[in-house]
Parts: sequence; structure tokens; C-alpha cells
Amino acid sequence: MFHVPPVSHALDDAIRRAIDGKTKPLGALGVLETVGAQIARIQHTLTPRLRHCRLTIFAGDHGIAAEGVSPYPQAVTRQMVTNFLAGGAAANVFARTNGVDLQVVDAGVAGHSMEAPGLVSRRIAAGTRNCAVEPAMSPEQCEEALSAGEALGAAVAADAAAFGEMGIGNTSSATLVAHKLTGAGLDSLVGRGAGLDDAGLERKHAILDRAARRTAARLDGQDALREYGGFEMAMMAGAMVGAARAGAVVLVDGFIAGAVALAAVRLAPALRDYLVFAHRSAEHGHGAVLLALEARPLLAFDMRLGEGTGALLAWPVLKCAAAMLSEMASFESAGVSGPV
Repeated sequence: MFHVPPVSHALDDAIRRAIDGKTKPLGALGVLETVGAQIARIQHTLTPRLRHCRLTIFAGDHGIAAEGVSPYPQAVTRQMVTNFLAGGAAANVFARTNGVDLQVVDAGVAGHSMEAPGLVSRRIAAGTRNCAVEPAMSPEQCEEALSAGEALGAAVAADAAAFGEMGIGNTSSATLVAHKLTGAGLDSLVGRGAGLDDAGLERKHAILDRAARRTAARLDGQDALREYGGFEMAMMAGAMVGAARAGAVVLVDGFIAGAVALAAVRLAPALRDYLVFAHRSAEHGHGAVLLALEARPLLAFDMRLGEGTGALLAWPVLKCAAAMLSEMASFESAGVSGPV
């Protein structure tokens, strides 16, 4: 478990020559060249192709929601799962627009088991425990979530895998996971989540400070997820590992997915080279997570929705980066004079 094969760098020089030989000034396509090279490295070819992407949205509830860390009631998690299945959420709209398959997974939504056409059930329990006062999940539950996610990630059967999340309270959980993995102070991490006002933000900070004091200052990836994560977060971490092991490019969404990716990289360091970071979230703590991952996101649209929406918007950029290497003419093939 948690094994990802290291990306080969054997073609690095050839990839660089191929990119530099395209009919353009050196470096003229900027970050697109970096991403194209990364995709070529993952696929171990000078002619990479990205035809198919799948978005998996993991849904789960968080015990810490009982502390009032979100302005929305916990019932919204279940309601949004129904919305995803009906095709009405932003993630559905963006997925349809960009030709991306979408599946929804019940990782642990509060209440009774959900049964609906198209819903994948990998339910661990009816939500996690309140991580402000006790570990969010047992070691066995964390292992089960990671394993279930790993199997789902390995089965995506796509060139690229994107992962989204839904769970009232999961911005708080992600903040605590990021705090324990980066060592960054809560002041630099705590944000408004689903739209807290100033009083709500101050209350959230106090609650998260109390939760953070339960454990050591720093935790490893699995312990951070077990103590503070959600079932949907642990499942997503496993899915990133599984998808990378299957050879897929892994598109990382915003703050919550970024915190999960950081935990997953701590579990499987070779995963880092498979990750493409879609966008910089407007959520306060995302910068610290990106810094810890040495990541440069592709987009910055001041978004903080989750659901994998930022990853979906980045998907056309990835397709263009791969097509640049595979389809763009070289100076030699086009009969165009290169630089002198």
C-alpha cells in the first residue's frame, strides 16, 4: 500500500529538445511547456496524449460540524450528493462542458445509508467523530478509507484523474491537517470556508485551536488524516495514490484537495511528480499548502467552491500542453528557420 513508482527521467533531455524545437521562441509557451514536459515524463513518451479525464467526488460528514464551524447545516452534504446525482451542481456543469466523466462516492455521509442510481457506496460510517475533542476516526477506519480510495483511483481507466469533495466542516478539517503537516500557524491557515462572517471566523479559530492542542505539533500524513480528516479526505488521499500507480496524471483541485495531496505525498513521496495543481484557491490557507508542496498552480480565479471545479477548469490546459508536444510542428518538419 501507498507505493507509487517513481517517474522516469530518462527522456528528460529528449523532451526538452522536442519542446525547444517547436516553431516558437524558446520558452514562449511558459508554464505550458513545464506541464507538457511533466505529462510526457509520466507517460514516458515524446508524444503524450490526454483524451479522457474522470472526476470523482467523495462525500463525507465531519463531527466537528457540531461545533458550528460552518454557516451551513450538516444536512447540506446529503442534499448536495443528491444535486450531484441530478446533474445540477457546478461540478456537473463544468464536467459536461469539458467532456469529463463524473462519479460520486458516499465515503461517510451522516444519517442512513444512501441508495441512488449512479452513487458509489464506500461508506465507512455515518460521518467522523468530532475532532475537536477526539480522533476523527479509528486507525481501522482510516486504513479502510485509504484502501477504498486506492482501489477507486486505480480503476479510473483515464489519462487523468481529478478528485473533488463535499462535506460540511471539511475546510476546518483540512485546515487542521495542513497545520499538523506544515507547521504553519493557524492564523495563516484559518479561512471563511463556506462563507463565515467575522464573528464566525473568530469562533472557528478558537475551536480549531482547541482541536489542534489535542495532539503533537507535527503529525505524519496518516495520523493527520486519522486525527483530523474526513472519510472523504482519507479516501481521496488513497485515490490519488491509486491513480498515480495506474499511470494517470492527477489533477489537484483547491485547498482541501491540496491538504489531502500533502498528506498523500507524505505517505508516498513519489506521488508528487504525478500531481498537477489546478488553481490557487481564495481559501486563506492554500498558499501554505502550495508552498509545502513546492507547487505552482495553473489558474487563479479567486474560487473556493471545491467539488473539483478548479480541476475541471484546468483540464483543457492540460490537454493543450500534451497536444503541443504531440502535434505542434518542429522547425525542421515545418521548414521554418530557427533562431540564429
